[in-house]
Amino acid sequence: MARVSTIQDVARLAGVSATTAKRALRDPDKLTPDTLARVQAAIAQLHYEPDVRAGSLRGGHSRTVGLVVASIVEPFFAQFARAAARQLKAADYTLIISENEYSARLELPELRRLYGQRVAAIMLRPGYGPDSREYLERLSGRGLFILEYDYVPDRSGFPSVMLDNAQAMREAVAYLHGLGHTRIAALGTYDPVVHPEGRSRTFPQAMRERGLDVPPEYQRVTLLTEERAYALTHELLALPTPPSALIALTGTQAIGAFQAIQERGLRLPGDLSLLTFDNYPWTALVEPPITVIEQPVEQMAELAVSAVLRALEEGRPAHEPAQHTVLPGRLIVRGSCAPPRQHQPVSGR
Repeated sequence: MARVSTIQDVARLAGVSATTAKRALRDPDKLTPDTLARVQAAIAQLHYEPDVRAGSLRGGHSRTVGLVVASIVEPFFAQFARAAARQLKAADYTLIISENEYSARLELPELRRLYGQRVAAIMLRPGYGPDSREYLERLSGRGLFILEYDYVPDRSGFPSVMLDNAQAMREAVAYLHGLGHTRIAALGTYDPVVHPEGRSRTFPQAMRERGLDVPPEYQRVTLLTEERAYALTHELLALPTPPSALIALTGTQAIGAFQAIQERGLRLPGDLSLLTFDNYPWTALVEPPITVIEQPVEQMAELAVSAVLRALEEGRPAHEPAQHTVLPGRLIVRGSCAPPRQHQPVSGR
């Protein structure tokens, strides 16, 4: 396990006193340019990061756990955070929540802030991109326990808890195909940088397994937001041959899709079928209620926290293989899907 550098290490390498090294962080204007440059070079070389809670940790260890969510407004993450916080509170731990907006670039400074708080562990919904990978490995090398949930980047070595996205997407495609749909579009096409997650990756495979193709005009790389789903739904339904069924990859995407469908004067399920991941409360309240793939969110959170507490309280052997827990989704059939209307366009106005 790599040793964490201290301010005394920085001072020794820069050839200054510990007081001067601290001043470089707190009052850099009070140092000469040459001295400040030497201290900053030492900080960069040692990868030193100030402990903003050092005083409160003397004589004990941290009782805080960091949680990085992709979107603070996405109900999935709110439900996950609430379940995790309750379980951690029962074990006398406090949860600190941060957001990366699905971006590893934005994730990096959030990880630095959490580490500055000297959290005991981090539960991370990884952002897309490689920007934070090196830093995560560095934190792990310093002994920080890291667990990923909801999405796992390729070749990640951290333990994880997530939905069986491949199984769930295959079930969604099978259900719509069983109703007679052949023109099916997912609201997001797999992209290794912008959209590298399992649902969009599996969708074309699931279609091919049923002898179906995804037309090029249905394939759009997009972000998992309500606004982009709204725009994409309008674009797809304006095509000369629009899809007869849509699969929203998140419940928030489904809100945008539902709004666009209503604006085009189309009716579910007579003109178009809509199926979404995430069993959010609104999906059962609209007319018709929306067919969903329900994620076991609270179970995910409970398993994630259990893994964290086990690692913190019992320790984790240095060479123990990472444990990956995959949970099944549940198809809840409601009223938003039906056999496609034959020989009639569904593009609306």
